[in-house]
Amino acid sequence: MADGTLWIGTRTFSSWSLRGWLAVRLAGLAVEEVVIPLDQPETKARLAEVSPSGMVPCLSYRGALVWDSLAIAEFCAELAPGLWPSELRARAHARSIVAEMHAGFRGLRSAMWMNLDSRFAEQAAGKQRTPEALADIARIETIWRTTRARFGDGGPFLFGERFTLADAFYAPVVTRFATWRPELAEESRAYVRAVLDHPLMRDWYAAAAAEPPAWKTTKYMTVPQ
Repeated sequence: MADGTLWIGTRTFSSWSLRGWLAVRLAGLAVEEVVIPLDQPETKARLAEVSPSGMVPCLSYRGALVWDSLAIAEFCAELAPGLWPSELRARAHARSIVAEMHAGFRGLRSAMWMNLDSRFAEQAAGKQRTPEALADIARIETIWRTTRARFGDGGPFLFGERFTLADAFYAPVVTRFATWRPELAEESRAYVRAVLDHPLMRDWYAAAAAEPPAWKTTKYMTVPQ
């Protein structure tokens, strides 16, 4: 029996929903998942019915209502403390790089949006390498490299063997790199492969592939020329 509801947007496009969904799944919360398709005539009204901010993800769990992906992540971490690294310095580092992801990288977000459609990826590869996006990519690669060098020994993820909330927050970036295929260092490509191969990521991709064609609107499916 479900203890609550997680509202998310179209899986093919909604990067913030992916972060919140990963946090909820990593915490093992028993919730019903409800998709509100983005960029549809009824989207705004449906979001207003469930989310105080009018955005997804939004989580209702045992009487608590939590919106914004970072708030959902912290809520989940209270219920399942292992979602953050256990060591104090590693945990501080993880929170810092998650906050940086949550607040920044607008150049990458605007130029290389999340789109998991394989046909779109075939046309998008190599495009939208704007100066702003490339600067963000360089910073992200630095974050990944320095984090793994300091804390990632013994595993494929940012903090080693376990897929943590830090990995969850960079997962949509991984999907962007898989779609737009900017030039990356080999160690970055190895991390991308590890994240994409995680069972939860495979589940998300499979569910995205099963979404109705009508949800894949022109707004997100138009490949830049």
